[in-house]
Amino acid sequence: MEKLDFKKQKEFYLPPTEPTLINVPAMRFIMVDGKGNPNIERGEYQQAVEILYALSYTIKMSKLSGQQPKGYIDYTVAPLEGLWWLEDSTDMDFSQKSKYCWTSMLRQPEFVTQEVFSWACGEVAKKKPHIDVSRARLCDFEEGLCVHIMHIGPYETEPHTLAKVDAFIEQQGLKTNIDAVLPDGTIRRHHEIYLGDPRRISPKKRKTVLRHPVVKA
Repeated sequence: MEKLDFKKQKEFYLPPTEPTLINVPAMRFIMVDGKGNPNIERGEYQQAVEILYALSYTIKMSKLSGQQPKGYIDYTVAPLEGLWWLEDSTDMDFSQKSKYCWTSMLRQPEFVTQEVFSWACGEVAKKKPHIDVSRARLCDFEEGLCVHIMHIGPYETEPHTLAKVDAFIEQQGLKTNIDAVLPDGTIRRHHEIYLGDPRRISPKKRKTVLRHPVVKA
């Protein structure tokens, strides 16, 4: 059987470099919340990323541990994603990194149930006790109607790409819906998906999916 690779779902992970409208269905994620500058060495954000990968690889490699979950299929660990906002503003000011609030997350296959997640937390806690798995949670996230675009270049130049998104939203008679609360309690946010390891890619060649939730005006 072919290995599951979420990145092959091109409608979600490989948008064009011009804005497009998309309806994003419910997807399962392991999530970790936090605040502060993501660039601080061994800071809260980098610890969150470590938690996500430790849990995700524990689940992926469960097939070798005698603890393979029911319905397991082999898969490629998904790209890192993040929801971002400022603690005291509805606008994203990319210069105020110390005021960032974020939810860092990794998508999971459907066989990852709460039972599987709890097992993985226990395994990571035993083998890597310095990792605080209590910060992580498993949940389904239905993003709904959004506009997204592929940004190529440094994170600092994202505002130029987002200007295209804003113009498209206005042209299509839509309205940005960031900070809206959905019926299930989900808060809609500025969303980024990081394709590739930024430590190994030149900033000018980085590919980041940028996604903004919208509603019909």
